Amino acid sequence: MTPTRRSVAMAPIVAITTAAVLLLPVGPLASAEQPRPSVRAAAAALVEPAATRVGGAPTLDVTTYLNDVDIPWDVAFVGDVMLVTERDQERILARFPGGETRVLSSAPAGMWHQGETGLMGIAVDPAFAENRRIYTCHGYSSGGTTDIRVVRWGINEAFTAATQQANIITGIQIVTGRHGGCRLRFAGNGALFVGTGDSAVGVNPQTLTSPNGKTLRVVAGTGAPWPGNPFFDDANQVKRTIYTYGHRNVQGLALRKGNQMWSAEHGPDRDDEVNKLKAGGNYGWDPVPGYNEAVPMTDHSLPGRQIDARWSSGSTTIATSGMAWLKGNKWGSWKGRLAVAALAGSELRLLEFSPDGQLISQLSIAEFDGDFGRLRAVQLGPNRNLFVTTSNGGGNDRVLKVKPQA
Repeated sequence: MTPTRRSVAMAPIVAITTAAVLLLPVGPLASAEQPRPSVRAAAAALVEPAATRVGGAPTLDVTTYLNDVDIPWDVAFVGDVMLVTERDQERILARFPGGETRVLSSAPAGMWHQGETGLMGIAVDPAFAENRRIYTCHGYSSGGTTDIRVVRWGINEAFTAATQQANIITGIQIVTGRHGGCRLRFAGNGALFVGTGDSAVGVNPQTLTSPNGKTLRVVAGTGAPWPGNPFFDDANQVKRTIYTYGHRNVQGLALRKGNQMWSAEHGPDRDDEVNKLKAGGNYGWDPVPGYNEAVPMTDHSLPGRQIDARWSSGSTTIATSGMAWLKGNKWGSWKGRLAVAALAGSELRLLEFSPDGQLISQLSIAEFDGDFGRLRAVQLGPNRNLFVTTSNGGGNDRVLKVKPQA
């Protein structure tokens, strides 16, 4: 494979410029009431006061790390070995540093894909060196049962095969394949977070006996409720696993410094969200009666308190998906920012938040602004380089390696 290489210099921006980044307006709803302008026609909009904070941004070296894959939904790392899930092909791939790629699992019995659902999230057990475990979230259909489930796998010593060991979560509803979620990420204390979709069933997000439209927090090996969950003492087993509720379709999870989990989710035709998760929090999606997508993403007319998004796309959806916090001095002034992939927006957006989670600024990296099509997964990998997957289908997708040079 010959890498595809593109570089772009990120010079300090102190005035209006059409260089490598597009600064986007920040307000109560972030990019609130206007469509996202293109980089090439954005000079008149670049009067954002936060522009002076972009100094020290890195030069980016973007290469194709893996090509000829089909909707690579998520990536994870075991040391310097990259694991990739292909949603519709139902395969787990391993890409080794020298370029060799192996198929560790291909369409095991019962795995099911339709629409937005298939083989989705993947996460590596923090104790992999001892137990060789990984976890996936995927559709399942067999014997009259159709659901989404979280499965524990084992990878053999030769790193040639992944084998299912146990279903640790079952019964996440899926109807047509729409709104299946499903991202997996570990917290620093070893808890496994699971972001789910509402399956386009209106009552699910606010029903605390349904795992849909939630983030769940469980013990990785078994799927048992994590001690300290907000409803841990409840009699209902599903409710005991819930960490937050009132979500539409959780597509991204990312752990911030301080063991703080954040999520990204799709809005209907507006108001994609990035949320700072709070135990027991209700994030306000309640599309009833029926499945009424005209209701607000955060409906404050509901009983109790609903938690507003820390960022919203406003009136135009960009379909936020995977995300990761940037770590390491090599990222220069971008260290600590949240990199968020967009499917419909075909962009990689950086969001800057204060330590207490208030939005400060945002920008779209011109190198990704439509050049690679739809973007889905974002994961920090070896040497704190960033890995981003495309999601265009047809077997022509890629995993891109983004190496910053501060």
